[in-house]
Amino acid sequence: MTQLNPLDLLNQLEDILDSYPLIDEVGFIHPSQFVTLNEEAGGSLLSSVGTMLQSEDRVLGSRVSKVNPSETVFWCRDHKLGISTQVLLPLYNMAKQTFMAALERYKMHSNLSVKKDEYGSDSMSSWYASSLDVLEVESEVMKHSRALLLLSCDFGTVWNSRKLVLSNKQHSQIFVDELLLSALVLSYAPKSECSWSHSTGASMEKLSYLNL
Repeated sequence: MTQLNPLDLLNQLEDILDSYPLIDEVGFIHPSQFVTLNEEAGGSLLSSVGTMLQSEDRVLGSRVSKVNPSETVFWCRDHKLGISTQVLLPLYNMAKQTFMAALERYKMHSNLSVKKDEYGSDSMSSWYASSLDVLEVESEVMKHSRALLLLSCDFGTVWNSRKLVLSNKQHSQIFVDELLLSALVLSYAPKSECSWSHSTGASMEKLSYLNL
């Protein structure tokens, strides 16, 4: 199999998750199974630079060509996502590294925001800029943690980071998103205690938000 850049793999996985928010099942697939999987779905096997991303309506990627099954990395169709077992380790390592860096930035910006609140902000513009920075790093934490949880479902630090971000939110859609993520993780790890706990917590938060 052609050696693929782990960061490129992570970017492609996150792009799939962003592009197909209704994915409700994920699985890890040996490269030899991709052809059979694709034939059962009634599609033609296409690839993009060694990575096949197929859906009902489009193929993600800049260059499309006939694919060697051993080169397939991701398969996406009918709300299902398949990830090649051959890339799990480098993909996990990169996802963990990227997430931990984002979490450190989030903690740093959160601490700075607290200090500004305690001692007073220099100006409204600096407060606004600081708020935008926090929102940006929050988005990074949520994005990278989502990918990492699909590769390591019982990584407590990752679930806790999402709870930390959620604690500052007051709109119901984000709790719905957490329920969908928990369900997606449970599709491949139905006994994951962390996933069940997070799902329950998100449900309670949503009910509390709705005053039910």
